[in-house]
Amino acid sequence: MTAARLAWRALLLTLAVAATGLAVLVATPSAPAQAADLSDFDPGNIISDSVFYDEDTMTAAQVQSFLNTKGAACTGSSTSFCLKSYRQTTADKPADSRCTGAYTGRSSETAATIIAKVAQACGINPQVLLVTLQKEQGLVTSTTGKTAATYRKAMGFGCPDTAPCDAQYYGFFNQVYRAGWQFNNYRINANSYSHRAGMTNNVRFHPNAGCGTSPVYIRNQATAGLYNYTPYQPNRAALAAGYGTGDSCSAYGNRNFWNYFTDWFGSTNQRPPVGRIDAVATSAGQITVSGWTFDPDVDDSLRVHVYVDGKVVKGATADLTRTDVARAYGVGDAHGYRVTVPATDGRRTVCVYAMDANSGPTNPKIGCKTVTVTNTRPTGALDAVTNAGGLVTVKGWALDPDTSASIRVHVYVDGKVVKGISASTTRNDISRRFGLGAQHGFSTTVTPGTGAHQVCAYAIDATGGGSRKIGCKTVTVTNAAPKGRIDTLRAEPGAMVVSGWTFDPDTTASIRVHVYVDGRIYQSALASRPRPDIGRVYGKGDEHGFALTIPAATGRHEVCVYGINAIPGKNTSLGCRTTDVTNAAPVGDLSGSVEGTTLRADGWVLDPDADVPLTARMRVNGSVVASTTASTPRAGVGAPFGQSDERGFSFDLAGAVVGDHTVCIDAADASTRAFTQVRCTTLTVNGLPTGRLDTAVASEGRIKVTGWAADPNTPDPIRVHVYVDGRSTKGVTADLVRKDGRWGFNTSFPVAAGPHTVCVYAIDVQGERNPSIGCRDVTVG
Repeated sequence: MTAARLAWRALLLTLAVAATGLAVLVATPSAPAQAADLSDFDPGNIISDSVFYDEDTMTAAQVQSFLNTKGAACTGSSTSFCLKSYRQTTADKPADSRCTGAYTGRSSETAATIIAKVAQACGINPQVLLVTLQKEQGLVTSTTGKTAATYRKAMGFGCPDTAPCDAQYYGFFNQVYRAGWQFNNYRINANSYSHRAGMTNNVRFHPNAGCGTSPVYIRNQATAGLYNYTPYQPNRAALAAGYGTGDSCSAYGNRNFWNYFTDWFGSTNQRPPVGRIDAVATSAGQITVSGWTFDPDVDDSLRVHVYVDGKVVKGATADLTRTDVARAYGVGDAHGYRVTVPATDGRRTVCVYAMDANSGPTNPKIGCKTVTVTNTRPTGALDAVTNAGGLVTVKGWALDPDTSASIRVHVYVDGKVVKGISASTTRNDISRRFGLGAQHGFSTTVTPGTGAHQVCAYAIDATGGGSRKIGCKTVTVTNAAPKGRIDTLRAEPGAMVVSGWTFDPDTTASIRVHVYVDGRIYQSALASRPRPDIGRVYGKGDEHGFALTIPAATGRHEVCVYGINAIPGKNTSLGCRTTDVTNAAPVGDLSGSVEGTTLRADGWVLDPDADVPLTARMRVNGSVVASTTASTPRAGVGAPFGQSDERGFSFDLAGAVVGDHTVCIDAADASTRAFTQVRCTTLTVNGLPTGRLDTAVASEGRIKVTGWAADPNTPDPIRVHVYVDGRSTKGVTADLVRKDGRWGFNTSFPVAAGPHTVCVYAIDVQGERNPSIGCRDVTVG
């Protein structure tokens, strides 16, 4: 980032500071003009990482200006030197992992230049270096200057509390550079030091171990680094003393660091956003405000809130390109904003607030301006309000002199808004009159119901200003009720067919009918079937007939039909009729079989009332598992009913579990589509026995076998057969109780000497198949 990045911080550098800081255990005798509030001191978060490692907060010129201000009263001598005028020849320092920027040495560099260059080389905030010089040796605010002996240990680096300073780190430049280098070493090798971020540390109050410790959860690396540099926290007495002296167990280094930083540069944890309003422009009913803002703690674009007369009206992201801001402050160029907000006529004060990226305590106001907003109200006319069969047509035009765009029109009936439309139809006469284009006409319809009504139209301001009534008219609405009748209602198997006609005298369009069955609405349909007879009689067109099929259960039913008014109004009853519906249930047959674990269902179904294939479904243990159209040939099944023989079905269900299964076939009625159970049967899936031959051992002319066997079709013991060399030798019941809960067997039998193959078979209780449960080769001596 450029050196100009934080010119705004120059304001912070004008604060008058008169304090003198001493070493870590020495209190300073006087405080700055505006002392920090130590009640805000957090031992676990003395300074944030984002602030501590921000090397771009000050340029060398800004550091020099700061030293000039803070050391304005300093007068040196031949043996004491003021920091503002201190100079030293510096050496080259190559970049390394701690200070990743190279330091190029120069002859007679100022202290300000050294501080700024070390900050850039080591990535440390120059404000941190200034505060450390102050809290260690009081160099910044000294009025009489400091001796060469003090400058050689300026940062207190290599100067433990219990031993003399290490001479290899002597020298102002060496001290500043090594301190910056060491702060990064703490970060890179965090686990090598006593105080670590992200954990609770017992931090001492004083070099005297008798003063004790207290647990501190260190929240970030910057704070951990301060404790590794100066390993003490202030006790209550030190905090209560401000910049002064506490008690014999007080240490002041980290307290004074926080005090000086806060007084000189502001918060150690987050800095407020900065920015400005560049321009405010007005147009009809609106204000456009533009400018820029950024948060020095982050690189991201910020949100801004725009207020008008003290009320927030809009939020936006300040992410427009501002290369001038990038050049001036080195914060990237996506920090501009341009926001347009609505505003009513008159003098208005617009203010912009920047939203702190880290949810800081304040979202600063970055500017306010007062402007005058003007707005020409819309104009127009309500040309006509006419009624046609209950449908009221509203016509006219409307425009806003502040824009050529079409505007909205609201239509009111009897004082209540009923419709909003765009005045965007072509009106060339309006274009010639106002010169704002032709798309300003409107035409719409409303349905207010019968009787006299007042219809008004309002033109809506394009920019949120006041609307204008452009006319009102009174209209009397008449609405003729539909005409029609039921011609026929006849019963069919499982259904009824109702037919007739209806129309609305106010229109030639087809209207809808509502059909009720036994007092409940069943269907809404359009009466649009050709009825030339109705067209000839009434002169309203032919498309007004209806013929509807209604599925119905067996029994007597009442059917009522209503003609529905084309315009909301009275609906006409076309009459009610009753009829008796009969419906024979589907019939059929089922045969079932089992192959392994597959259930098979074969059969046929038909509806005696309809010569059509039915939908058949298979249920197993109450659950539907498959469905199909029963249309495969089944010889002779249709003839008794006068139907085709193509009424068969076949289902297979694989993977059935062992045991009994209830298999049912349902058929869907041809007219009602309701399913009826036709046949059920029980099918049994047989599970084969299981088991194991555990041992087969020869002893004294006999073979002894042990193991277990079970049949999933029964909880009782089953038989096992023992074969020797392929011949049945012995049968035994596996009825011994084993620890594993299985039925065991243990038997022996005599055999001739020599090698033999022993196999054991579990006997299936269903008599289907007897599986082998094991074989062993045994030699009898």
